[in-house]
Amino acid sequence: MKMTTKLFQRLAVVAMLPIGFSAVAQRQDMQYFRPNDKRGINVFETTKSDTTGFDHLKVKVGGNFTQDFQSLKHENSATPVIVNGVNTTQLASLTSGFNLAMANLNIDAQLADGIRMNLTMYLSARHHEETWVKGGYVQFDKLPFLKSDLIDNIMKSITIKVGDYEVDYGDQHFRRTDGGNAIYNPFVENYIMDQFATEIGGEIYYHHRSGIMAMAGISNGELNPTVIASSKIDSATGKLNKYAPAFHGKIGYDKQLNKDFRFRLTGSVYAVKSAASSTLFGGDRTGSHYFFAMENTAATADGNAFSGRFNPRFSEQVTTIMINPFIKYKGLELFGSYEIAQGRTIAERNMRTATQYAADLIYRFTARNENFWVGARYNSVTAAMVATSKDITINRMAGSLGWFATKNIMLKAEYVNQQYNNFIATDIRSGGMFSGFVGEASIGF
Repeated sequence: MKMTTKLFQRLAVVAMLPIGFSAVAQRQDMQYFRPNDKRGINVFETTKSDTTGFDHLKVKVGGNFTQDFQSLKHENSATPVIVNGVNTTQLASLTSGFNLAMANLNIDAQLADGIRMNLTMYLSARHHEETWVKGGYVQFDKLPFLKSDLIDNIMKSITIKVGDYEVDYGDQHFRRTDGGNAIYNPFVENYIMDQFATEIGGEIYYHHRSGIMAMAGISNGELNPTVIASSKIDSATGKLNKYAPAFHGKIGYDKQLNKDFRFRLTGSVYAVKSAASSTLFGGDRTGSHYFFAMENTAATADGNAFSGRFNPRFSEQVTTIMINPFIKYKGLELFGSYEIAQGRTIAERNMRTATQYAADLIYRFTARNENFWVGARYNSVTAAMVATSKDITINRMAGSLGWFATKNIMLKAEYVNQQYNNFIATDIRSGGMFSGFVGEASIGF
């Protein structure tokens, strides 16, 4: 959602008014809230732990800022493809330097006891350099306006989220970089096949004190919804395309078994039968932090915003399952992801398959505050391309070092090597690879 400068200025003034009346609100915690700083690391869904009382409406204005320095090189062996006198498979010439800074604005409001609202805006991002609204939602952990003891008891285990929100499919989206928000990610970039979508709908969570949790959600299945009837024919059905609702769910177990050991395991599913344009694997409006990697000489930062990522183009129909284990023993963390997705475009009759697996191994130290870390990541995608007879494969290895100077200021450096295999000769990624270093500074508050 694009926002004009005048509208943004008005919204900013309105958002700041409560701060003028209650400066103390900025220093108070929100209920059932994931902090925007170091304290939000390894936080997934918010829990039912009610550690903050409510006495009046609170507004918290926060933000994220990220600046990268990149030194990457790339190469390929693609066959030249000349279009209007330009070789479209020739890679751009890269040099070392700073990338465009990215920034987010976060506005959170505690509206009532157990009722919280969030609004997030991208102030500057690679894909949209002007201000855009990411989305907004209301989260209900209590329903005090119903004045029912029965409902109050039920809500001790239930959370309800409604609005235009980040779909809770898988656990990786809780660890990914989102524009200026890089605090939660121990690496510079997200996974090769980046699962991220903001859609209009609702989610209901059940939390049990044993550590078992479950979620069921329904959404419109669209990033940019429309009320205009489709004029396109679905190749699989031979009928006019319909905009069906999307369904998603999650079940898992998450428990701090003792002071040293935490175990989490979740399984997630997302499915939509038909859509105007499903964006589960292409819904990011900020862009990759590997600028111009494997892009051609005509590429622009915003027009080619997803360098180093792979979108399987399941825009019409998609059914996908993800399993995520997370283990933390003292300072050692292992996060894994296995995903298998099937989908197609509106022009295809048959479903294609894409699989992804990844493993992050992180060691945080010292034992007292875990302000430093070293990490390693392996990420691999295998997928069937449109109108080809063989699967492509993309492999990435990355290592990182990081330091929290304070709980709000983070510095990290990453070395990455990514290889492209089995792409057709006329694809710019044929025989492709990129490697090098990226340094990043990030602030979250």
